[in-house]
Amino acid sequence: MMTKIRIKTTEGDILVRLYDETPKHRDNFLKLAKEGYFDGTLFHRVIKDFMIQGGDPDSKGAPKGKMLGTGGPDYTIPAEFVYPKYFHKRGALSAARLGDEVNPDRESSGSQFYIVWGKTYKPAELRQMEKQLEMQQEQTIFNQLAKENHDKIMQLRRNRDRVGLQELQDELIAETKAISLEKGKPAFTDEQREAYSSIGGTPFLDNQYTVFGEVEEGLDVVEKIQNCETLRGDRPKEDISMTVEVVEE
Repeated sequence: MMTKIRIKTTEGDILVRLYDETPKHRDNFLKLAKEGYFDGTLFHRVIKDFMIQGGDPDSKGAPKGKMLGTGGPDYTIPAEFVYPKYFHKRGALSAARLGDEVNPDRESSGSQFYIVWGKTYKPAELRQMEKQLEMQQEQTIFNQLAKENHDKIMQLRRNRDRVGLQELQDELIAETKAISLEKGKPAFTDEQREAYSSIGGTPFLDNQYTVFGEVEEGLDVVEKIQNCETLRGDRPKEDISMTVEVVEE
């Protein structure tokens, strides 16, 4: 099955293919497109060399200066990470979402999406990013272990048992290293390296937001939009509206 949608904007058309491996996101996007949900909405958040974002129903006919970005249907979509096969290369279609602190399962907004522009990276920058990912992985594992040992930690603190606390910390660090080793070091695939160094993208978003499609035609339109002049809240100075239609399913 090949699912394609056309995003018609005031700057030109963008043809996007939706992935079958992210069926919940694909079907939801198709449903909203057929209902005309996106028609008249704006690309309300545009950041140069990063991405263009739309899909907020509150942006329809929104007066100048109105802050946008919180609208959407009354549901979220479970994350569908198909990583590393699908990643944040230039032209990737991804789902917006609330931050980890209020959304630990990284569920997607019911309607808001963004198209990646990003930038190109030198090999040394990608290697540095991999080191950061490794540190993040270890930190996540350690935090989880600390959470599991919360009562024990609190008891040691109440007893002012510094030696016991230090011993427990050493144990958790050793356990963190072992789990991290078992998981393997986070590393970019050859395809990612090639894409991020030649085409561009936003590698730091990988495995954080669901990528559920990619631009097949109209990257020049995405480029034009991401280059537009913006005002407060990253909203384009001149409204860029859209209509979305299903081309093939």
